[in-house]
Amino acid sequence: MNDLARTLNEAIKEENEAVYDMLSNLGKELFYPKGILSQSAEAGQKAHRFNASIGIATEHGQPMHFSHIQNIFSDEFSPKDLYPYAPPQGKEELRKEWKKKLLAENPSLKDVNFGLPIATNALTHGLSIAADLFADEGDVVILPDKYWGNYNITFNVRRGTTVSTYPLFNEENTFNTAGLKATIEANKDKGKVILVLNFPNNPTGYTPGQSEAEEIVEVIKEAAENGLNLVVLVDDAYFGLFFEDSIKESIFGLLANVHPRVLPVKIDGATKENYVWGFRVGFITFAHESDAVLSALEQKTKGIIRGTISSASHPSQSIILNSLRSEEFAKEKQEKFEQMRKRAVKLKEILNKEEYNKYWSYYPFNSGYFMCMKLNGIDAEDLRLHLLDKYGVGTISINSTDLRIAFSSVEESDLEELFSLIAQGAEDLLKK
Repeated sequence: MNDLARTLNEAIKEENEAVYDMLSNLGKELFYPKGILSQSAEAGQKAHRFNASIGIATEHGQPMHFSHIQNIFSDEFSPKDLYPYAPPQGKEELRKEWKKKLLAENPSLKDVNFGLPIATNALTHGLSIAADLFADEGDVVILPDKYWGNYNITFNVRRGTTVSTYPLFNEENTFNTAGLKATIEANKDKGKVILVLNFPNNPTGYTPGQSEAEEIVEVIKEAAENGLNLVVLVDDAYFGLFFEDSIKESIFGLLANVHPRVLPVKIDGATKENYVWGFRVGFITFAHESDAVLSALEQKTKGIIRGTISSASHPSQSIILNSLRSEEFAKEKQEKFEQMRKRAVKLKEILNKEEYNKYWSYYPFNSGYFMCMKLNGIDAEDLRLHLLDKYGVGTISINSTDLRIAFSSVEESDLEELFSLIAQGAEDLLKK
Protein backbone atom coordinates (compact mmCIF):
# COMPACT_ATOMS: atom_id res chain seq x y z
CA MET A 1 0.00 0.00 0.00
CA ASN A 2 1.21 3.48 -0.88
CA ASP A 3 2.35 5.55 2.10
CA LEU A 4 -0.06 8.36 1.17
CA ALA A 5 -3.00 5.92 1.22
CA ARG A 6 -1.82 4.55 4.54
CA THR A 7 -1.67 8.06 6.01
CA LEU A 8 -5.20 8.85 4.84
CA ASN A 9 -6.48 5.56 6.28
CA GLU A 10 -4.84 6.26 9.63
CA ALA A 11 -6.38 9.73 9.72
CA ILE A 12 -9.85 8.29 9.09
CA LYS A 13 -9.38 5.44 11.56
CA GLU A 14 -8.20 7.80 14.28
CA GLU A 15 -11.31 9.98 13.92
CA ASN A 16 -13.92 7.29 13.17
CA GLU A 17 -13.03 3.63 12.74
CA ALA A 18 -16.53 2.89 11.43
CA VAL A 19 -15.90 5.06 8.36
CA TYR A 20 -12.61 3.27 7.77
CA ASP A 21 -14.47 -0.05 7.91
CA MET A 22 -16.97 1.27 5.34
CA LEU A 23 -14.23 1.71 2.74
CA SER A 24 -13.86 -0.95 0.09
CA ASN A 25 -10.48 -2.60 -0.45
CA LEU A 26 -9.99 -0.25 -3.39
CA GLY A 27 -11.13 2.68 -1.23
CA LYS A 28 -8.45 1.87 1.31
CA GLU A 29 -5.80 1.80 -1.43
CA LEU A 30 -6.77 5.14 -2.94
CA PHE A 31 -4.80 8.38 -2.53
CA TYR A 32 -4.09 11.55 -4.46
CA PRO A 33 -0.53 11.44 -5.79
CA LYS A 34 1.99 14.18 -5.20
CA GLY A 35 2.90 14.22 -8.85
CA ILE A 36 2.55 16.46 -11.86
CA LEU A 37 -0.71 18.08 -10.78
CA SER A 38 0.38 19.01 -7.27
CA GLN A 39 3.72 20.31 -8.58
CA SER A 40 1.91 22.28 -11.28
CA ALA A 41 -0.40 23.78 -8.66
CA GLU A 42 2.64 24.99 -6.70
CA ALA A 43 4.14 26.37 -9.89
CA GLY A 44 0.90 28.19 -10.65
CA GLN A 45 1.24 30.05 -7.38
CA LYS A 46 4.97 30.79 -7.39
CA ALA A 47 6.34 30.58 -10.95
CA HIS A 48 6.12 34.32 -11.72
CA ARG A 49 8.73 34.26 -14.52
CA PHE A 50 8.21 31.06 -16.52
CA ASN A 51 5.83 28.17 -15.87
CA ALA A 52 6.99 25.12 -17.79
CA SER A 53 5.25 22.65 -15.51
CA ILE A 54 2.04 21.45 -17.19
CA GLY A 55 1.29 19.88 -20.54
CA ILE A 56 -0.78 22.53 -22.26
CA ALA A 57 0.32 24.87 -25.03
CA THR A 58 0.29 28.64 -24.50
CA GLU A 59 0.83 31.77 -26.59
CA HIS A 60 0.76 35.45 -25.68
CA GLY A 61 0.14 34.57 -22.03
CA GLN A 62 -3.06 32.62 -22.78
CA PRO A 63 -3.84 28.94 -23.45
CA MET A 64 -3.34 28.27 -27.15
CA HIS A 65 -6.68 27.87 -28.93
CA PHE A 66 -8.53 28.14 -32.22
CA SER A 67 -10.21 31.49 -32.89
CA HIS A 68 -13.22 29.82 -34.50
CA ILE A 69 -13.92 28.00 -31.21
CA GLN A 70 -13.29 31.04 -29.03
CA ASN A 71 -15.71 33.02 -31.22
CA ILE A 72 -18.52 30.70 -30.11
CA PHE A 73 -17.99 31.80 -26.52
CA SER A 74 -17.58 35.51 -27.43
CA ASP A 75 -16.04 37.76 -24.76
CA GLU A 76 -17.98 36.31 -21.85
CA PHE A 77 -15.50 33.48 -21.24
CA SER A 78 -11.78 33.99 -21.00
CA PRO A 79 -9.57 31.31 -22.62
CA LYS A 80 -8.22 30.49 -19.16
CA ASP A 81 -11.72 29.35 -18.13
CA LEU A 82 -12.17 27.07 -21.12
CA TYR A 83 -9.05 25.37 -22.45
CA PRO A 84 -6.76 24.36 -19.55
CA TYR A 85 -7.47 21.28 -17.49
CA ALA A 86 -9.82 21.84 -14.59
CA PRO A 87 -8.52 20.55 -11.23
CA PRO A 88 -9.58 16.93 -10.53
CA GLN A 89 -11.83 18.16 -7.72
CA GLY A 90 -13.36 20.84 -9.97
CA LYS A 91 -13.11 24.63 -10.19
CA GLU A 92 -12.82 25.98 -6.66
CA GLU A 93 -15.19 28.87 -7.39
CA LEU A 94 -17.83 26.46 -8.68
CA ARG A 95 -17.43 24.15 -5.68
CA LYS A 96 -17.94 27.06 -3.30
CA GLU A 97 -20.92 28.33 -5.28
CA TRP A 98 -22.56 24.90 -5.23
CA LYS A 99 -22.03 24.65 -1.47
CA LYS A 100 -23.74 28.04 -1.06
CA LYS A 101 -26.62 26.67 -3.11
CA LEU A 102 -26.86 23.56 -0.89
CA LEU A 103 -26.99 25.70 2.25
CA ALA A 104 -29.66 27.98 0.78
CA GLU A 105 -31.89 25.12 -0.35
CA ASN A 106 -31.44 22.72 2.58
CA PRO A 107 -32.15 24.33 5.96
CA SER A 108 -31.13 21.15 7.81
CA LEU A 109 -27.53 21.66 6.66
CA LYS A 110 -27.18 24.94 8.54
CA ASP A 111 -25.72 23.46 11.73
CA VAL A 112 -23.95 20.34 10.41
CA ASN A 113 -20.45 19.76 9.09
CA PHE A 114 -20.10 18.77 5.46
CA GLY A 115 -17.39 19.02 2.87
CA LEU A 116 -16.94 21.19 -0.18
CA PRO A 117 -18.71 19.49 -3.11
CA ILE A 118 -16.35 17.71 -5.50
CA ALA A 119 -17.10 18.09 -9.20
CA THR A 120 -17.91 14.92 -11.15
CA ASN A 121 -18.74 14.11 -14.74
CA ALA A 122 -22.44 14.23 -13.76
CA LEU A 123 -24.49 11.88 -11.58
CA THR A 124 -23.50 8.45 -12.89
CA HIS A 125 -19.85 9.31 -12.39
CA GLY A 126 -20.61 10.36 -8.82
CA LEU A 127 -22.36 7.08 -8.13
CA SER A 128 -19.47 5.20 -9.71
CA ILE A 129 -17.00 7.02 -7.43
CA ALA A 130 -19.10 6.05 -4.41
CA ALA A 131 -19.20 2.43 -5.58
CA ASP A 132 -15.41 2.36 -5.94
CA LEU A 133 -14.90 3.93 -2.54
CA PHE A 134 -17.29 1.76 -0.54
CA ALA A 135 -18.44 -1.36 -2.42
CA ASP A 136 -16.65 -4.70 -2.38
CA GLU A 137 -17.74 -7.98 -3.92
CA GLY A 138 -20.51 -9.47 -1.79
CA ASP A 139 -21.47 -6.19 -0.12
CA VAL A 140 -25.21 -5.53 0.05
CA VAL A 141 -26.76 -2.55 -1.72
CA ILE A 142 -30.30 -1.82 -0.52
CA LEU A 143 -32.73 -0.34 -3.04
CA PRO A 144 -36.51 -0.01 -3.37
CA ASP A 145 -38.12 -2.42 -5.82
CA LYS A 146 -38.62 0.50 -8.22
CA TYR A 147 -35.21 1.84 -9.06
CA TRP A 148 -33.11 3.20 -11.91
CA GLY A 149 -31.69 0.26 -13.85
CA ASN A 150 -28.21 1.76 -14.15
CA TYR A 151 -27.61 1.00 -10.47
CA ASN A 152 -27.19 -2.63 -11.52
CA ILE A 153 -24.22 -1.83 -13.73
CA THR A 154 -22.72 0.62 -11.25
CA PHE A 155 -22.88 -1.61 -8.18
CA ASN A 156 -23.57 -5.18 -9.24
CA VAL A 157 -21.68 -5.55 -12.53
CA ARG A 158 -18.77 -3.23 -11.80
CA ARG A 159 -18.26 -3.96 -8.10
CA GLY A 160 -19.84 -7.40 -7.59
CA THR A 161 -22.35 -6.34 -4.94
CA THR A 162 -25.63 -8.04 -4.10
CA VAL A 163 -28.79 -5.97 -4.54
CA SER A 164 -31.46 -6.39 -1.87
CA THR A 165 -34.82 -4.69 -2.46
CA TYR A 166 -37.91 -3.74 -0.48
CA PRO A 167 -41.32 -2.58 -1.82
CA LEU A 168 -41.19 1.20 -2.27
CA PHE A 169 -44.83 1.70 -1.27
CA ASN A 170 -46.87 0.26 1.58
CA GLU A 171 -50.60 -0.52 1.52
CA GLU A 172 -51.39 3.14 2.21
CA ASN A 173 -49.35 4.15 -0.87
CA THR A 174 -46.80 6.01 1.21
CA PHE A 175 -43.11 5.25 1.67
CA ASN A 176 -42.62 1.74 3.01
CA THR A 177 -40.53 2.49 6.08
CA ALA A 178 -41.33 -0.91 7.59
CA GLY A 179 -40.06 -2.63 4.44
CA LEU A 180 -36.85 -0.61 4.53
CA LYS A 181 -36.35 -1.47 8.20
CA ALA A 182 -36.95 -5.19 7.62
CA THR A 183 -34.46 -5.27 4.73
CA ILE A 184 -31.80 -3.49 6.77
CA GLU A 185 -32.34 -5.86 9.70
CA ALA A 186 -32.14 -8.87 7.38
CA ASN A 187 -28.62 -7.78 6.44
CA LYS A 188 -27.37 -6.69 9.87
CA ASP A 189 -24.94 -9.61 10.06
CA LYS A 190 -23.04 -8.17 7.08
CA GLY A 191 -21.62 -5.45 9.32
CA LYS A 192 -22.07 -2.85 6.57
CA VAL A 193 -24.77 -2.00 4.05
CA ILE A 194 -24.91 0.56 1.27
CA LEU A 195 -28.31 2.20 1.16
CA VAL A 196 -29.40 4.23 -1.87
CA LEU A 197 -32.11 6.87 -1.38
CA ASN A 198 -33.32 8.48 -4.61
CA PHE A 199 -35.88 11.29 -4.19
CA PRO A 200 -37.60 12.31 -6.40
CA ASN A 201 -37.61 8.66 -7.31
CA ASN A 202 -36.86 7.38 -10.79
CA PRO A 203 -39.11 5.79 -12.12
CA THR A 204 -42.12 6.78 -9.98
CA GLY A 205 -41.58 10.49 -9.33
CA TYR A 206 -42.24 10.01 -5.60
CA THR A 207 -40.71 12.00 -2.74
CA PRO A 208 -41.63 11.24 0.91
CA GLY A 209 -43.29 13.83 3.12
CA GLN A 210 -41.59 15.35 6.15
CA SER A 211 -42.85 12.77 8.64
CA GLU A 212 -41.90 9.91 6.31
CA ALA A 213 -38.40 11.35 5.86
CA GLU A 214 -37.97 11.61 9.62
CA GLU A 215 -39.08 7.97 9.98
CA ILE A 216 -36.49 6.92 7.37
CA VAL A 217 -33.77 8.73 9.31
CA GLU A 218 -34.91 7.10 12.54
CA VAL A 219 -34.74 3.62 10.98
CA ILE A 220 -31.19 4.31 9.78
CA LYS A 221 -30.15 5.73 13.15
CA GLU A 222 -31.60 2.74 15.00
CA ALA A 223 -29.69 0.33 12.78
CA ALA A 224 -26.47 2.27 13.45
CA GLU A 225 -27.11 2.21 17.19
CA ASN A 226 -27.38 -1.57 16.91
CA GLY A 227 -23.86 -1.76 15.44
CA LEU A 228 -24.43 -1.66 11.67
CA ASN A 229 -22.31 0.60 9.45
CA LEU A 230 -24.41 2.38 6.81
CA VAL A 231 -23.14 4.23 3.76
CA VAL A 232 -26.19 6.21 2.64
CA LEU A 233 -25.97 7.39 -0.95
CA VAL A 234 -28.45 10.20 -1.53
CA ASP A 235 -29.12 10.31 -5.27
CA ASP A 236 -30.55 13.81 -5.73
CA ALA A 237 -30.61 13.80 -9.52
CA TYR A 238 -34.01 15.52 -9.66
CA PHE A 239 -33.59 17.68 -6.58
CA GLY A 240 -35.80 20.75 -6.29
CA LEU A 241 -38.64 19.51 -8.49
CA PHE A 242 -41.00 19.10 -5.53
CA PHE A 243 -44.52 19.88 -6.74
CA GLU A 244 -46.72 18.99 -3.78
CA ASP A 245 -46.98 17.29 -0.36
CA SER A 246 -43.35 16.24 -0.04
CA ILE A 247 -40.23 17.15 1.87
CA LYS A 248 -38.78 20.26 0.24
CA GLU A 249 -35.11 19.57 0.94
CA SER A 250 -32.67 16.71 0.56
CA ILE A 251 -32.78 13.95 3.16
CA PHE A 252 -28.97 14.34 3.17
CA GLY A 253 -29.35 17.24 5.59
CA LEU A 254 -31.43 15.16 8.01
CA LEU A 255 -28.87 12.34 7.89
CA ALA A 256 -25.76 14.47 8.27
CA ASN A 257 -23.97 13.73 11.57
CA VAL A 258 -26.92 11.66 12.82
CA HIS A 259 -24.65 8.85 14.07
CA PRO A 260 -20.92 7.93 13.83
CA ARG A 261 -21.83 4.73 11.97
CA VAL A 262 -23.81 6.61 9.29
CA LEU A 263 -21.94 8.21 6.39
CA PRO A 264 -24.25 10.26 4.14
CA VAL A 265 -22.99 10.95 0.61
CA LYS A 266 -24.92 13.43 -1.54
CA ILE A 267 -24.73 12.93 -5.30
CA ASP A 268 -26.34 15.68 -7.34
CA GLY A 269 -25.66 18.11 -10.14
CA ALA A 270 -26.78 20.70 -12.62
CA THR A 271 -27.70 17.99 -15.13
CA LYS A 272 -31.43 17.69 -14.47
CA GLU A 273 -31.90 20.48 -11.93
CA ASN A 274 -30.71 23.15 -14.36
CA TYR A 275 -31.68 21.44 -17.64
CA VAL A 276 -28.11 21.00 -18.93
CA TRP A 277 -28.04 17.24 -19.46
CA GLY A 278 -25.22 17.27 -22.01
CA PHE A 279 -22.93 19.49 -19.96
CA ARG A 280 -22.20 16.59 -17.56
CA VAL A 281 -21.58 18.59 -14.37
CA GLY A 282 -22.33 16.83 -11.10
CA PHE A 283 -21.06 16.79 -7.53
CA ILE A 284 -20.32 14.36 -4.73
CA THR A 285 -20.48 15.72 -1.17
CA PHE A 286 -19.63 14.00 2.12
CA ALA A 287 -21.01 14.86 5.55
CA HIS A 288 -19.05 14.09 8.72
CA GLU A 289 -18.36 15.90 11.96
CA SER A 290 -14.60 15.48 11.52
CA ASP A 291 -12.77 17.75 9.08
CA ALA A 292 -9.93 15.21 8.99
CA VAL A 293 -12.31 12.51 7.72
CA LEU A 294 -13.75 14.88 5.11
CA SER A 295 -10.27 15.83 3.95
CA ALA A 296 -9.18 12.19 3.64
CA LEU A 297 -12.31 11.26 1.69
CA GLU A 298 -11.72 14.19 -0.65
CA GLN A 299 -8.13 13.09 -1.28
CA LYS A 300 -9.29 9.55 -2.07
CA THR A 301 -12.02 10.90 -4.36
CA LYS A 302 -9.49 13.06 -6.18
CA GLY A 303 -7.36 9.93 -6.59
CA ILE A 304 -10.24 8.09 -8.29
CA ILE A 305 -10.92 11.02 -10.60
CA ARG A 306 -7.24 11.45 -11.43
CA GLY A 307 -6.96 7.73 -12.23
CA THR A 308 -10.08 7.55 -14.43
CA ILE A 309 -11.16 10.75 -16.22
CA SER A 310 -8.39 13.03 -14.84
CA SER A 311 -10.90 15.89 -14.52
CA ALA A 312 -14.36 16.91 -15.69
CA SER A 313 -15.04 19.37 -18.52
CA HIS A 314 -13.68 22.83 -17.81
CA PRO A 315 -15.97 24.73 -20.24
CA SER A 316 -19.06 23.09 -18.75
CA GLN A 317 -17.98 24.01 -15.22
CA SER A 318 -17.33 27.63 -16.25
CA ILE A 319 -20.73 27.91 -17.93
CA ILE A 320 -22.52 26.47 -14.88
CA LEU A 321 -20.61 28.84 -12.59
CA ASN A 322 -21.67 31.83 -14.69
CA SER A 323 -25.24 30.55 -14.70
CA LEU A 324 -25.39 30.21 -10.91
CA ARG A 325 -24.14 33.78 -10.56
CA SER A 326 -26.50 35.19 -13.19
CA GLU A 327 -29.25 37.61 -12.16
CA GLU A 328 -31.56 35.61 -14.44
CA PHE A 329 -30.89 32.26 -12.77
CA ALA A 330 -33.58 32.27 -10.06
CA LYS A 331 -36.23 33.75 -12.36
CA GLU A 332 -35.66 31.27 -15.19
CA LYS A 333 -35.41 28.30 -12.85
CA GLN A 334 -38.78 29.21 -11.30
CA GLU A 335 -40.32 29.53 -14.77
CA LYS A 336 -39.16 26.04 -15.74
CA PHE A 337 -40.32 24.66 -12.40
CA GLU A 338 -43.81 26.06 -13.00
CA GLN A 339 -43.95 24.41 -16.41
CA MET A 340 -43.04 21.06 -14.91
CA ARG A 341 -45.46 21.48 -12.00
CA LYS A 342 -48.34 22.29 -14.33
CA ARG A 343 -47.64 19.17 -16.36
CA ALA A 344 -47.74 17.04 -13.20
CA VAL A 345 -51.05 18.61 -12.09
CA LYS A 346 -52.60 18.16 -15.54
CA LEU A 347 -51.37 14.59 -15.67
CA LYS A 348 -53.13 13.70 -12.43
CA GLU A 349 -56.39 15.11 -13.80
CA ILE A 350 -56.05 12.86 -16.84
CA LEU A 351 -55.05 9.76 -14.89
CA ASN A 352 -58.02 10.11 -12.56
CA LYS A 353 -60.53 9.83 -15.42
CA GLU A 354 -62.85 6.92 -14.79
CA GLU A 355 -62.55 5.70 -18.38
CA TYR A 356 -58.92 4.76 -17.78
CA ASN A 357 -59.49 2.65 -14.65
CA LYS A 358 -59.88 -0.54 -16.67
CA TYR A 359 -56.39 -0.16 -18.12
CA TRP A 360 -54.22 0.97 -15.24
CA SER A 361 -53.75 2.45 -11.79
CA TYR A 362 -50.80 4.67 -11.00
CA TYR A 363 -48.20 4.88 -8.27
CA PRO A 364 -48.04 8.06 -6.17
CA PHE A 365 -46.02 10.86 -7.74
CA ASN A 366 -45.43 14.40 -6.53
CA SER A 367 -42.07 15.43 -7.96
CA GLY A 368 -39.38 14.92 -10.60
CA TYR A 369 -39.61 14.01 -14.28
CA PHE A 370 -41.63 10.78 -14.23
CA MET A 371 -44.69 8.87 -13.20
CA CYS A 372 -45.29 5.13 -13.33
CA MET A 373 -48.47 3.22 -14.19
CA LYS A 374 -49.41 -0.28 -13.02
CA LEU A 375 -51.18 -2.01 -15.90
CA ASN A 376 -54.24 -4.22 -15.44
CA GLY A 377 -53.83 -7.56 -17.18
CA ILE A 378 -51.48 -6.18 -19.84
CA ASP A 379 -47.78 -6.91 -20.17
CA ALA A 380 -45.82 -3.65 -20.03
CA GLU A 381 -43.26 -4.67 -22.64
CA ASP A 382 -46.02 -5.82 -25.02
CA LEU A 383 -47.75 -2.47 -24.61
CA ARG A 384 -44.52 -0.53 -25.03
CA LEU A 385 -43.78 -2.22 -28.34
CA HIS A 386 -47.37 -1.94 -29.55
CA LEU A 387 -47.48 1.79 -28.76
CA LEU A 388 -44.22 2.30 -30.58
CA ASP A 389 -45.11 0.29 -33.66
CA LYS A 390 -48.75 1.32 -34.16
CA TYR A 391 -49.02 4.80 -32.61
CA GLY A 392 -45.48 6.16 -32.64
CA VAL A 393 -45.50 6.62 -28.86
CA GLY A 394 -42.35 5.96 -26.82
CA THR A 395 -42.55 4.78 -23.20
CA ILE A 396 -40.38 2.68 -20.87
CA SER A 397 -41.36 -0.73 -19.49
CA ILE A 398 -39.90 -1.22 -16.01
CA ASN A 399 -41.09 -4.80 -15.46
CA SER A 400 -44.04 -6.93 -16.56
CA THR A 401 -46.65 -4.61 -15.01
CA ASP A 402 -45.13 -1.12 -14.79
CA LEU A 403 -44.87 1.48 -17.56
CA ARG A 404 -42.88 4.69 -16.99
CA ILE A 405 -43.97 7.96 -18.57
CA ALA A 406 -41.57 10.92 -18.75
CA PHE A 407 -44.00 13.84 -18.61
CA SER A 408 -40.92 16.06 -18.58
CA SER A 409 -40.61 15.50 -22.33
CA VAL A 410 -44.27 16.06 -23.28
CA GLU A 411 -45.89 19.49 -23.54
CA GLU A 412 -48.82 20.08 -21.19
CA SER A 413 -51.12 20.57 -24.17
CA ASP A 414 -50.16 17.14 -25.56
CA LEU A 415 -50.74 15.08 -22.42
CA GLU A 416 -54.42 14.38 -23.20
CA GLU A 417 -53.56 12.96 -26.61
CA LEU A 418 -50.65 10.95 -25.22
CA PHE A 419 -52.80 9.10 -22.69
CA SER A 420 -55.62 8.66 -25.15
CA LEU A 421 -53.19 6.83 -27.42
CA ILE A 422 -51.83 4.75 -24.52
CA ALA A 423 -55.42 3.77 -23.65
CA GLN A 424 -56.11 2.85 -27.28
CA GLY A 425 -53.03 0.67 -27.31
CA ALA A 426 -54.07 -0.99 -24.06
CA GLU A 427 -57.56 -1.64 -25.48
CA ASP A 428 -56.03 -3.21 -28.59
CA LEU A 429 -54.10 -5.69 -26.45
CA LEU A 430 -57.07 -6.51 -24.22
CA LYS A 431 -59.11 -7.44 -27.29
CA LYS A 432 -56.50 -9.93 -28.51
